[in-house]
Amino acid sequence: MFEIFPGNYPWNLAVNIALNTGAHITEVAEACAPVLASASEGEDGGTEQFFRSWTALADRLVERAEEAEAEGYALTAGALFARASVYYLTAERLQSRHYTPRQDAYRKMLDSFEKGIVLGGQNCVKVEIPYEHTSLPGLFVAADAVTGPAPCMVHYNGLDSTKEMIYGSGIAHELARRGISTLIVDHPGTGEALRLRDLPGRHDSEHWSAYCVDWLEGRADVDPERVGVMGWSLGGYYAPRAAAFEKRFSLCVAWGANYNWGELQKRRLAREGSRPVPHYWDHVQWVFGKQSLEEFMAFAPSMSLVGVTEEITVPFLITHGAGDRQIPREYAVAQYETAVNSPRRELKWFTEREGGVEHVSADNMPTATAFISDWVADTL
Repeated sequence: MFEIFPGNYPWNLAVNIALNTGAHITEVAEACAPVLASASEGEDGGTEQFFRSWTALADRLVERAEEAEAEGYALTAGALFARASVYYLTAERLQSRHYTPRQDAYRKMLDSFEKGIVLGGQNCVKVEIPYEHTSLPGLFVAADAVTGPAPCMVHYNGLDSTKEMIYGSGIAHELARRGISTLIVDHPGTGEALRLRDLPGRHDSEHWSAYCVDWLEGRADVDPERVGVMGWSLGGYYAPRAAAFEKRFSLCVAWGANYNWGELQKRRLAREGSRPVPHYWDHVQWVFGKQSLEEFMAFAPSMSLVGVTEEITVPFLITHGAGDRQIPREYAVAQYETAVNSPRRELKWFTEREGGVEHVSADNMPTATAFISDWVADTL
């Protein structure tokens, strides 16, 4: 992994994700330069300085984008807005939920992202999936060159990712090139659903999955018999859980084998105490709507696939970085070994030879997006 901040894994991971979701390395180096010294003081010490540096870069790109748009250069403006959205999101994700400026940065990210896809003429449409008393925000990327209804993948977030980040990874475009549409969802506990609609996370991902499949079944351009589900990071728990109990899904991909996330929280608390990464325990309480660490730890055991993966009866792909520092290798093995009723299961390790060894292949996402897309195209 590219480690511009020696010894600071959370910051380095954030930088790598940015570089793999649309950032430019020279701009990233510029944003990192003012906080290189702060990085050695621990993850919390310079997070607000990190925020200010990255948002300043994003603000400048927005100014340039607005100038280009005023001059009639829509494509140039779109590209600048798109990169600005990556920088706003990178800055926002590392902050405490109590850090007020992150709210403005998040809204700027949404605005920049939308302008980026519209002015850039990108194959991406913002959608709303009816859900209980409100709706779930999503992005729909249509299959390329398909006559009639196309197969579709539903893609879920991790613990602190968003639909815009998944879009930036390129997975939806790789699938589209292979004739497969993608619905990327900010489900409860993530993105807009959490930040702007106060929808906390829940363990039973089949609940919101049913709404997503209902919505897709109402679209004339989607083949309801060929709808799969996938997720990265904590989505590697959500997607298999959904496939196990929402039987309309016909395929599942776990991009990161999150087999027993609840047990991992117990290990983390015992090993690292109250501050494993910046604001971690505060963040998970926010995500799942819990008022204390004790309440969260009582909830955490429900986030487990023990006894669940046996219920998966569709093809199942598990990918895992051989050097993943967040999810133990044993969880990838357990996910594979317990999915005994899947008619086609595969465990893919990404190694140093091909790249993508880190968590969700954040060090080399194209390796993962290409492999996953090929596997889905062969299977769905």
